[in-house]
Amino acid sequence: MTDDAGAPPTGPGPPGDRGDLGDVVPGPPVVDLDTCADEPIRIPGSVQPHGVLLAVSEPDLRVRHVSANVVDLTGVAATEALGRPLADVLGAEAADVLAAHLAAGDDLRVRNPVHVRVAGPAGPVPADAVLHRLTLGGRTLLAVELEVADGPRPFSFPNTYQAVRGALERFNHAATLEDLYDAAAQEVRALTGFDRVMVYRFDADHNGEVVAEARRADLNAFLGLHYPASDIPPQARALYETNWIRTIPDVAYAPVPIVPPFDAGSGEPLDLTLSVLRSVSPVHLEYLTNMGVHASMSISLLHDGRLWGLVACHHYAGPHPVPFGTRAAAEFLGSVLSLRLVARAHDRELERELEAQAAIAQVLPVARDHDRALAQALTGDDPGLLSVVPAHGLVVVADGQSATAGDVARDLDVDALRAWVLARPDAVTTRTALADSDPELAAVLPDVAGLLALRLPDDQVVVWLRHEHVRDIYWGGDPQNKAIARREGDHVRLSPRKSFDRWREVVRGRSEPWAAAHVRAAADLRSRLLEVIILRNRWQMAAAHAVQLSLLPRDMPRVPGWQMHARYAPAAGGRVGGDWYDALELPDGRLAAVVGDVVGHGLGAAAAMGQLRNALRAYLLRGAEVQDALRDVDALARRTMPDDMATVVVVTVDPATGQACVGAAGHPRPLLLDAAGGAVLLDVPVDRPVGIGSGAPRVAHLHVEPGGGLVLYSDGLVDSRSTALVDGIERLVAAFDRPDPTVPVDIDEVMAQCQDPDSKDDMTLLLLCRDLDLPPGAAA
Repeated sequence: MTDDAGAPPTGPGPPGDRGDLGDVVPGPPVVDLDTCADEPIRIPGSVQPHGVLLAVSEPDLRVRHVSANVVDLTGVAATEALGRPLADVLGAEAADVLAAHLAAGDDLRVRNPVHVRVAGPAGPVPADAVLHRLTLGGRTLLAVELEVADGPRPFSFPNTYQAVRGALERFNHAATLEDLYDAAAQEVRALTGFDRVMVYRFDADHNGEVVAEARRADLNAFLGLHYPASDIPPQARALYETNWIRTIPDVAYAPVPIVPPFDAGSGEPLDLTLSVLRSVSPVHLEYLTNMGVHASMSISLLHDGRLWGLVACHHYAGPHPVPFGTRAAAEFLGSVLSLRLVARAHDRELERELEAQAAIAQVLPVARDHDRALAQALTGDDPGLLSVVPAHGLVVVADGQSATAGDVARDLDVDALRAWVLARPDAVTTRTALADSDPELAAVLPDVAGLLALRLPDDQVVVWLRHEHVRDIYWGGDPQNKAIARREGDHVRLSPRKSFDRWREVVRGRSEPWAAAHVRAAADLRSRLLEVIILRNRWQMAAAHAVQLSLLPRDMPRVPGWQMHARYAPAAGGRVGGDWYDALELPDGRLAAVVGDVVGHGLGAAAAMGQLRNALRAYLLRGAEVQDALRDVDALARRTMPDDMATVVVVTVDPATGQACVGAAGHPRPLLLDAAGGAVLLDVPVDRPVGIGSGAPRVAHLHVEPGGGLVLYSDGLVDSRSTALVDGIERLVAAFDRPDPTVPVDIDEVMAQCQDPDSKDDMTLLLLCRDLDLPPGAAA
């Protein structure tokens, strides 16, 4: 569609590439009206007949192009005018006035129109001259557009402000955007005298809606009707952003050709983007005729230089010429209205943003409360995040916990939702039609049509959910019917429909859109939550570290003929995990050594570690064998700690004989040291981790010879970002495999060699060694 053929001024709203099936003529090929977007609307090659166009060269002011109707105004035929000085065509008086106007400055548009007296065949004719420059074939021509100034001329450029002062006051006192829309429609109608004036607002996708209307009492209402973006193609929007007012005084006009139609040097036609007389598309004129419109005018409403909306004027009683002064006043109103609309829209956005910021200020202290889990704090009612962004439901996954608020389905797949959010490239993600954009996710989120998601560190997420918002949209015709054609002889041409009946569409599968202010507030909330998470992590790390240290043995058992040494180091950055070690002398005289690792980090892992450590210690002190102790602690974890899992290795040894029993549940196998300085990885069975164990763990029995020992460790010592598990174990074996058995291994050096600065895991190392010189009564 062309700019005019698809513009809102043509109908109840932008008449577009929609039509009714009854308008399709059987037989001819179907033509998609979207191809109208390619129509050369800037270079129609003709003008409307209510004025005369001349394109003259500078500085000699000779006529190079002229509209064919110049003879009606001046008595000089178009072909005779070409190449002649402007004074020979318009008369010396008019030419001198225009030359003086040109000499006064280059900004012609702000000083239009120029009042001249054209030398006509029957005497001087008063006219308004509108000047602008156009580029043609690498050179500049001056466009002079003349409109006869006969009849009443209520306004002139100097008193434009006086003409619209009352309207400006009304704009200033409008309390809401809706009041401003209504004031604009009524004031433009009072100013211009059109039978109907409408205000159109475009959304982010360029779909239009009639938001205000002032009309003659006997006309049908178009208020609330919608029109698709295809009604105004991109090239038309660009033209509206350049030329802010367009008028058609008489829809039944016959286009006047420009002579010559092309530049002799470049072969280019005249670009009439800035022309007030530019001829419009015949498709547009046919739309107007079908609707009974005899004259129209439109005024652009701009926001930051982009088309925000339109004021569209229709007249049904007959032709309706609008003097330039009135058009200038209407254009001025449009400019002021644009500023007011932008200011009002900004005010509304600011109000939303301030409300959201106030809610954030209330939420943050609750989120900082260390005594409450973060997920629970953010989903609470005192207040929660539903006060920051309006939504039907809320899902928060933080610190290994998930919580919901509002209307959230019980079978909503939180894990799938979290995985989807974590996979998004942006930290803030919005959706309004989830079934269309992400059907797989929509399938596991019942009743959810839209979401606003925040991705936080450590795989934490915050997601607002909105249900489907079913609404009726009334279009000025069926927006889906784009195929209309009409045969004229042997040719097929585009043809607009004749029916503009209201067409109802039920919109489903979409949520309410997320307001820009709320999206910005969510992004700001994310930044604030990062600070909260850092503070909570610091507190948790300190608390977890205190818990962990309190549970580690203060002193290692002292048994003649044996030595025990242990080291623990948190992960880089002080992150405390679930590592622990234990060493104790059992009632029957055996030594027990344990190294374990609870999955996870922070206070939760430390708390789980404490429970498992104490339970295992109790079972061993009660006299349980290694396999029984592992089975019992696994059963305890299954029943009382369903969300926790741990790996653990347990060794008991008879100090007198060196006979040892080793059991491992998902844990790396210990190293066995010999008296000659060798070190090997023990070939012992490894059961599943505690919490998902087999229920029947197997153990291995072995002998620790004098001068030998056992090395127990956690996986953080051998597995990191920079070291694979196999390589890490080989490195650990090499550290204890020494050629001179008389030289002891420095376990602090081993810890330093194995530590990875980028590792997220903590490290534990326990060394149980048998002296080479046995105490009295001990057996080799």
